[in-house]
Amino acid sequence: MRPTGKLHLGHLVGALENWVALQNEYDNFHLIADYHALTTNVDTHDLYQNSIDMVIDWLAAGIDPKRSPIFRQSQIKEHSELHLIFSMLITTARLERNPTLKDQVRDLNIETMSYGHLGYPVLQSADILLYKGDVVPVGEDQVPHIEITREIARRFNNQYGPVFPEPEPRLTKFARLPGLDGNQKMSKSTGNTILLSDSPDDIRKKLKTAVTDPAKIRKGDPGHPDICLVFTYHKKFNATEVAEIRRDCESGALGCVDCKSNCGGKIAAALAPIREKRAYYESHLDEVKNILADGEARGKKVAGETMRNVHSVMSLG
Repeated sequence: MRPTGKLHLGHLVGALENWVALQNEYDNFHLIADYHALTTNVDTHDLYQNSIDMVIDWLAAGIDPKRSPIFRQSQIKEHSELHLIFSMLITTARLERNPTLKDQVRDLNIETMSYGHLGYPVLQSADILLYKGDVVPVGEDQVPHIEITREIARRFNNQYGPVFPEPEPRLTKFARLPGLDGNQKMSKSTGNTILLSDSPDDIRKKLKTAVTDPAKIRKGDPGHPDICLVFTYHKKFNATEVAEIRRDCESGALGCVDCKSNCGGKIAAALAPIREKRAYYESHLDEVKNILADGEARGKKVAGETMRNVHSVMSLG
């Protein structure tokens, strides 16, 4: 995950819950993609603090650093070396066909693309294959990148010898949580988020601004919950009341103000354990830094073993 600071509900639903669950099935590696952050913003002034804030949210959400090492991409130099090797095994034409990249160019209104931005799926391939990943938990928009990773692994293995697996994507049930403004994706840049660190009062205030069924203007009007953003949140954070909320919304018995208040309370309650753990780590920053140092040492060990294998089959040793 790219370090952009404190995380929001979209990160929790789209990634973190899946990561926490996968700790029970796999040996996980959790990478702070600080080099990837440079593809859209070369200002590194806040990069370290953003990384710390993100790690605190990871830990608060349930990532166990004893089982799952956490490390910064920039601190393990083998990422850059493997990226260089992989960049020789893919054409610019193939990278330009990447649909996720095309969407980024459109959404970010990019007029001139850097070499690094065009090739960031290659660096992502190095991030995955350096640890010989079998499964990569991603959102739907990242699946094309996993296909590029599989192609690079296949090309390397055919050219030099069997080193890398061909990883599979693992999608989540709630792959994307819409933003408060109805946008299909929560994003801090558009201000449509609920942060994991938000207080209960802040959560309720933000829910008041959430878009709902435009045809339901006042209590008594029949609603259409399937097109209502708040109903989507209920399905995630208030599953036991979904049937009742649907019935009362459609009949007009439930007004939007009461519905939003109920939803805000449920979200605040769901985030309470995360806020508590977050407060602990914010007051124990040395512990967070030690977790990073330990994760980076463990990551370097695995990365070094992989690169010795790569050097051997390439006759570079």
